[in-house]
Amino acid sequence: MEFEKIPTIPTADEILDVSFRRAASKMRLKQNKDRANEEFVRSVNQAVHDRLVRIMQAFPDFETLPVFYREVVEILWGMDRIRQALGGVGWAARWARTHGPGLTYQTRKAEDTAILRKRAVARLSSVVHQINGDLVFLNEVRNVLRKLPHVGDEFTVVVAGYPNVGKSSFIQMVSTASPEIASYPFTTKGIIVGHREVGRDRVQFIDTPGVLDRPAADRNAIERQALTAIVNLADVVLYILDPSEHCGYSLEEQVRLQHEIEEMVDVPVIVVANKTDLGYFDGYINMSTESGDGVFEVVDTLLAYKPEPVPEECVEIQE
Repeated sequence: MEFEKIPTIPTADEILDVSFRRAASKMRLKQNKDRANEEFVRSVNQAVHDRLVRIMQAFPDFETLPVFYREVVEILWGMDRIRQALGGVGWAARWARTHGPGLTYQTRKAEDTAILRKRAVARLSSVVHQINGDLVFLNEVRNVLRKLPHVGDEFTVVVAGYPNVGKSSFIQMVSTASPEIASYPFTTKGIIVGHREVGRDRVQFIDTPGVLDRPAADRNAIERQALTAIVNLADVVLYILDPSEHCGYSLEEQVRLQHEIEEMVDVPVIVVANKTDLGYFDGYINMSTESGDGVFEVVDTLLAYKPEPVPEECVEIQE
């Protein structure tokens, strides 16, 4: 994703420090003291303007992102808050572009150019400091966006279920993903993506955080990310039950969530009973991510929903 290209967003002090140092180096090239002060104002203003513009350009157009990423952004921060922060940076950049030439001109015409230089720089510094909160916020957004997994266009299996039912263990066994495994709920803190080679194709497995069976308004950001992945990314959903209830949730609760997910999506939902090393569960596909029994039979069941690849000769004819 283009999120990886977003550079670190500097604070107001960092922007000004770099701008002052660059302007000082240009100032030293001027023999005339008045011209040096004028050049300093011009250079600081230009450097600040250019850096603010680069910050705005570093972020993608969120409106054109795939639905999954847009919804994750909305869940984590809210699109309006990001627009507001970028708008603040844009305001400061426009201020520098609009007022900078005037500050430079005033410095050139002043009797004491050193005093005007200090006033001009103080005004510009004040403007940049006004958006420091936006800059700090955007850097926090940048740090999270860079860690979002790349979700491709391959056939996608989204693994869902309550916390601690064995989703991460399954993903670890059948794909390239290496999720953190632990014997307590909510180990998975975000979306994890792994792949499995199937012939010349790849299948994408997405491990979602545990989702709880409670009203949508009560679900936290982690749970809402999971639901976003289920709704927007899945070609087939693997819903894992823990009939032993060692996950800490009753089977009744787990089945209720299963039915909710089945109503949310228009793709097949394959329901599998895990932890059958603790007991077999009639009426469901059974597996044990502890012993490995039945795991790859589940994979075969999922792959049965994968469309057959179009032969290369057919692609050439269509082209």
